[in-house]
Amino acid sequence: MKGGRTSVLTFAEKCKNILASNWQANLNTVKADAKGSKDEIYSSKVKYFVKKGRPYIWVPDDDLHNVNTVIDERGSLAVTSPLPGSLASLLQSLKKPPNRIALVGELVPLGDKKVKSAAASLRETLISEGEALKAFSYSVTGILSSSDFRLTSRAENLQELLNEDQQYRVYKFNPSSITYIEGRENSHEVDLKDIEESKADSLSLFSASLIDGINQSETRRRALMIFCATYLNKYVKDALVLSIDRKGLDVLGKFVGPMMDDDGSHEYQWKELRLMLKEEAPDVETFCKRLVEMEEEAIKNVSSFSGLPLEPKVT
Repeated sequence: MKGGRTSVLTFAEKCKNILASNWQANLNTVKADAKGSKDEIYSSKVKYFVKKGRPYIWVPDDDLHNVNTVIDERGSLAVTSPLPGSLASLLQSLKKPPNRIALVGELVPLGDKKVKSAAASLRETLISEGEALKAFSYSVTGILSSSDFRLTSRAENLQELLNEDQQYRVYKFNPSSITYIEGRENSHEVDLKDIEESKADSLSLFSASLIDGINQSETRRRALMIFCATYLNKYVKDALVLSIDRKGLDVLGKFVGPMMDDDGSHEYQWKELRLMLKEEAPDVETFCKRLVEMEEEAIKNVSSFSGLPLEPKVT
């Protein structure tokens, strides 16, 4: 599990994966009126998709951003790792901010011709994702079936942007700086050249649904607990996937903490762990195949150690 290769992505790759796996962000612009810019910031949630490495943002026609950008084109975009279902609730209770990126730059409004081109690109992207979904094997669909696909699917959530009844203005966001932020204060400004030269993992398009599918399944969460014991020698009471990438998984493990009082009860602590794949997974199919291989190996090791039969494998 630990060879000589690096176990994590570069910050530039992490930025690309967050941008590719999410579809909504907080857009911030400088408040303005007929007299000019104000000192206040206006913020609202918007939806976007990425084309040639740039976010294309759909802003509702009646949103104040459309007024602000006429006076001052500067803006910032805050995008987090997708946090589906129980994961979001857990992180909120732990007061643990998700990993996220902050993009600072300019909003360039698109003319009618370029808006149509952006919409056509979005439509082609959604069709392509739909075709990929139909072609997945059971090892993938078995995980996705446990997910709330309506809430976690990028394609499902972007489909409404093509609804002709809804009026939007479309902007291309040109970043001048990108910062990767871990936890509360740990931030890393990433060189834009590194961003340009990096590619998002292909599985990032379905990562939110895969994460939710694993976390919503008690059987798969038990498999994560076995992974932690087998590969990391860490014994946890529960586990949730925090993020996935072509190299591995970031997992939140629930550990028994110090004794609380004389009755022998303990408090529990959640800690972040890193599980590496034996080999990198360039796509969704390979990633799910690697998980099954890890599970087979882990169950074999635990079975031979305990001499007891374990639950059948997850496929």
